[in-house]
Amino acid sequence: MPQALVEWGWKYHHLGIPTNEKMPGEKYLPQFKFFHSGFPTSPFGVEWMRFEKDSPIHPLIQKVPHLAFEVENLDCELTTRNLKVITPPNPPMEGIRVAMIEHNGAPVELIEFEKK
Repeated sequence: MPQALVEWGWKYHHLGIPTNEKMPGEKYLPQFKFFHSGFPTSPFGVEWMRFEKDSPIHPLIQKVPHLAFEVENLDCELTTRNLKVITPPNPPMEGIRVAMIEHNGAPVELIEFEKK
C-alpha cells in the first residue's frame, strides 16, 4: 500500500479525469470556470472535469488525471511533507478546503472537510 495511506493516514477520495466531452449531470464552478460530473453516481469515485478555455486551473490539472485524498489537516500536511504545491489551499465549496500538489509529473489533490 502507498505510504500516504499506511503511514500518513490519507484516505482515497476520487480520481479526476479531464475531458473535452460534455458529460451528463455536469455542475459548474464559476470561480474556476470548469464543469464537473460523475462523482455522485460513481461507486469508484470517478469525477469528470471539463474546462473552459480561460479556466484559471493549473494546466497540469487540465491535462493529466489526478488522484484525490482526504486529509485531516490540510495545512499540517502541506507544511510537514516535502510537497510541491501547484494550487494553494482554497475553498471550492462551503465546508471544503483543497490544495493541489505535483509529484513526479502527476497532479494530486488534498481535501479537508470541515469538522462538524
